[in-house]
Amino acid sequence: LRSVFSFSKVRIQQDPKHVSIAQVSQRIGSGRRARSHPSVAVFDAASSQQPAKGSTLHVHVRRKTVDMATMQATRSVVGRPTWTGRNRSERKANRNGVHTCAAFALEPPPYELDALEPHMSKGTLEFHWGKHHQTYVNNLNGQVEGKPEEQLSLEEVMKAAWNDGKPTPMFNNAGQVWNHDFFWQSMSPNGGGKPTGKLLEKIEESFGSYEDFAAKFKAAGAPGAVFGSGWVWLVETADGKLAIRQTPNAVNPLVQGEKCLLTYDCWEHAYYLDFQNRRPDYIGTFVDKLVNWDKVAERLG
Repeated sequence: LRSVFSFSKVRIQQDPKHVSIAQVSQRIGSGRRARSHPSVAVFDAASSQQPAKGSTLHVHVRRKTVDMATMQATRSVVGRPTWTGRNRSERKANRNGVHTCAAFALEPPPYELDALEPHMSKGTLEFHWGKHHQTYVNNLNGQVEGKPEEQLSLEEVMKAAWNDGKPTPMFNNAGQVWNHDFFWQSMSPNGGGKPTGKLLEKIEESFGSYEDFAAKFKAAGAPGAVFGSGWVWLVETADGKLAIRQTPNAVNPLVQGEKCLLTYDCWEHAYYLDFQNRRPDYIGTFVDKLVNWDKVAERLG
């Protein structure tokens, strides 16, 4: 299913009933703003109908495979189509008429926005992912546009901006984009419980028991060292042991040379809609009901 792209528009070349774009928020041909929820069809703001074949939309391309079912509309400070190529050769590619402009796009969570309910609400995901995370992406695109960093991967930009512990202004947005991508992938609708296999053995070796680990991991964020905004991490250290780390603001252990395995977000916007000021309840729910232990085991290797 091919689509023909002008510099900032997409012309639909297929039956519109098959069009599905996540989080549509770009201006379309009428000049009005389309409003939609993830995974629902795009509607023309002027007519409130599905766009006709051949109509023109302002959207962002999620990947270079130009299949309308896999496109994702995300806002950009430059207002032009983009896709999430993560290496230089991909971003230089220009296939099927796709003009790649902005370096980064908002990656969707690996589940529907209501899939974590009742433990994390759809409303929290809509604000946390759809607004806060999106803002970091927008700001980062504005910072890298026209600079050498535009040709780098997100991780490369983040590590360069860390600047050996003297972060440049670009670091906060790059770090927060990376941290949030990592956080969404750390959860699952079928998460929680207790890990198994090699991961459980490593936890028991490092902390004595899973129960001791869970208690320390929860306490690290409430009341823990992350008094204000920041993150709590499970990492693998250089000597192969597992450890708990707390980092402020956008900092993560990856830029400090450690392997990240799991994290939870201690920024207030991560939990306030569901838990108000009860951060310990949010953390307990995350650990007991949401952690994707299969993903953590995969990261451990």
